[in-house]
Amino acid sequence: MPHHESPVAIVALSAPARTKPSIYPEPFASLMAGREKHPLGDLFGLINFGVNLTRLLPGARSALRHAHSKQDEFIYVVDGHPVLITDHGDTPLSPGMCAGFKAGTGIGHQLVNRSHQTVVYLEIGDRTLGDSVMYPDDDLQAVFDNAGKWVFVHKNGTPYPAGT
Repeated sequence: MPHHESPVAIVALSAPARTKPSIYPEPFASLMAGREKHPLGDLFGLINFGVNLTRLLPGARSALRHAHSKQDEFIYVVDGHPVLITDHGDTPLSPGMCAGFKAGTGIGHQLVNRSHQTVVYLEIGDRTLGDSVMYPDDDLQAVFDNAGKWVFVHKNGTPYPAGT
């Protein structure tokens, strides 16, 4: 009988939340207050794509508005009523709705919880190395390096101080 290091199945919200709320450098990391990610894909040892069950408290946002060069993303709303903000404007979402963000389009996107109830959604994305992320509203860029780590720099290329 094979040894399983990961569970066979779990109740998604019982998965431990990430211990670090954001990998953004400051001042951007603090803007992610009220967001809680439960990394489901990592729990099962998935390496080609990530899956997070994410909770947004009232007033919280999923991320800074951003667009990936190589990594596709997909979201599915489980509970609550977030607003999807893209280059095309604001789109109210409700449970059962989904949206996809094709890599390389340059279309920035984020979810914001403008309601008074918690929002819960699934986010799925691939982990293509060499990806870069544009943040159209902020002085920030990111590159997913060949070691699988995100590196953040200002739009002029100056690195953010380590540990911020």
